[in-house]
Amino acid sequence: MRIAVLNKDQCKPGKCSPFGEKPCIKYCPKVRTGDKTIVLSQDSKRVIITESLCTGCGICIKKCPFNAISIVNLPDQLKNQITYRYGPDQFSLFRMAIPKKGKVLGLIGENGIGKSTMLKILSGDLKLNLGRFEENAPDDNEIISFFKGSELQQYFIDLKKNKSKIVLKPQDITIIPKFVSGKVFDLLIKNDVEDKLDEITDQLNLSEIIDRDISVLSGGELQRVAIAAGYLKDGDIYLIDEPSSYLDVSERINMAKLIRSLTKRNKIIIVVEHDLAILDYLSDYISLFYGVPSVYGIISHPQGVRVGINIYLNGYIKDENLRIRDTPIQFHERPPQDSLFDLGEVVFSYDDLEKSLGDFHLTVSGSEIHAGEIIGILGANGIGKSTFIDLIANKIKADDETSNNKNKELKVSVKPQYIKMDKSILVADLIKKIKLAPHLSESFKKRIINKLNLTDIGERIISELSGGELQRVAIATCLTNDADIYLFDEPSAFLDVEMRLQVAQLLRKSIEEIKKAAFVVEHDIITQDFIADSILVFEGTPGLEGIAMVPQNLRDGFNLFLKMMGITFRRDSITKRPRVNKTGSNKDVYQKKINEYYYIPKG
Repeated sequence: MRIAVLNKDQCKPGKCSPFGEKPCIKYCPKVRTGDKTIVLSQDSKRVIITESLCTGCGICIKKCPFNAISIVNLPDQLKNQITYRYGPDQFSLFRMAIPKKGKVLGLIGENGIGKSTMLKILSGDLKLNLGRFEENAPDDNEIISFFKGSELQQYFIDLKKNKSKIVLKPQDITIIPKFVSGKVFDLLIKNDVEDKLDEITDQLNLSEIIDRDISVLSGGELQRVAIAAGYLKDGDIYLIDEPSSYLDVSERINMAKLIRSLTKRNKIIIVVEHDLAILDYLSDYISLFYGVPSVYGIISHPQGVRVGINIYLNGYIKDENLRIRDTPIQFHERPPQDSLFDLGEVVFSYDDLEKSLGDFHLTVSGSEIHAGEIIGILGANGIGKSTFIDLIANKIKADDETSNNKNKELKVSVKPQYIKMDKSILVADLIKKIKLAPHLSESFKKRIINKLNLTDIGERIISELSGGELQRVAIATCLTNDADIYLFDEPSAFLDVEMRLQVAQLLRKSIEEIKKAAFVVEHDIITQDFIADSILVFEGTPGLEGIAMVPQNLRDGFNLFLKMMGITFRRDSITKRPRVNKTGSNKDVYQKKINEYYYIPKG
């Protein structure tokens, strides 16, 4: 089976050959013999590929200057397993994940591989077409018959009869204020059909914001409100897309516990999540998505949580005899350093600082950071992490302004939590405008562009980018600036599992290579473990008081932070990936007893 896919966003016929024949058409062997395998659309804004005429030679792929064409050969047996296709030469989804009542189904896979498409199908926003279009599209009865013998048959019967109440928590919660206005309390009370508002307010720590207007909420606050509103609705099916974005570690655990409690009410729950520790914690079973992003996605058969995540990381699906990744994603039990990072010279030092912002007060213990060092920052939301970043970047002044003077000449590059860029500029033009620092080479810039897959989105304007794509552009811009110190605020937000770990490795290698220093605010514990040399922990009372401690080695830093959160991690025996212990489990009790919340000594 062969599928040919054209990325409409990247296909630019007017630019690739404004006055002559388009390269993909000109060099196609089938076109030369008289077939209309590739033709220009009537509006001349894109080309159209006819799969049935394509031989899969791949010449058009190489000749297209914008990497807009993908041609893939797939096993013939998949031909009868296609469930949805956006168009004749567009993304294809094969198979469907199987939801079950009283269970949490977790979905794992790269961005652009079909997870959100599947949620739209299950919510009824998209109707399955089994790869057929227009007059040949299947009707409801044929779709139901297609899934005969599985749980999906009854699912689509109920969907057809409107018997299922579906609750969807969207991926991008920042758009909520555009569609919903008023106070948080008014929104939640409107959805509270079972009089559980007080209980949910306590579980998700919403009491501080219950009387605020939705328009002034931060990303983390919007996320918690969206989760609360969804939970309070009396739904039969809960579709939850990336619920951990913007949440700190303790909030992620609270969210996971809340979602798991829906199983006691015999609901169907499906969750897309990129934080492996949280996905592991809240799921009963998972389905893997694999394929080529924006080209096709295949959904695996259901897997147990531990086994499924390990299969995904190792890249080999045994029951399908299929390798989905060339090299496994490996975790290393790095021996924690006995002392703080002590290799490079001191790049930056700061005195004890204090900053008051309204009712909030931040106290910072002075310290220093060395060449090649990355200090990971951990702490609850609203406890002063971003304020600390602003102090270091000299965006705001400490209460005692003399504390800032000694580092006036420091060059700082910041990747903020909330990214703002010129929305009308092309990604490729933005990359061209990057002026490399004197200590950086063109090969350094090229590596960053390749690692972050920016070439593929080069012909898109900033306003068209997804959250993950925008994040990658912002990271590249920050890393290539001329700076002594780099500040990254939540660099993994909206990134999939693969890209999170790739970004972590990129930051590590880049900072070591250019012998500069970095602070990284990150809530994904696994990603932070990949990135950091030492840990700076914030404690205090969110919204009122924050205390930034002196950076500590990894063992002491993770231990202190997780002890504050009341959470312990263990290591998977095969992949060594960190896994959250269930509260009160034997491992949880044991690790708390020996005061080892993250690293467990051998023997």
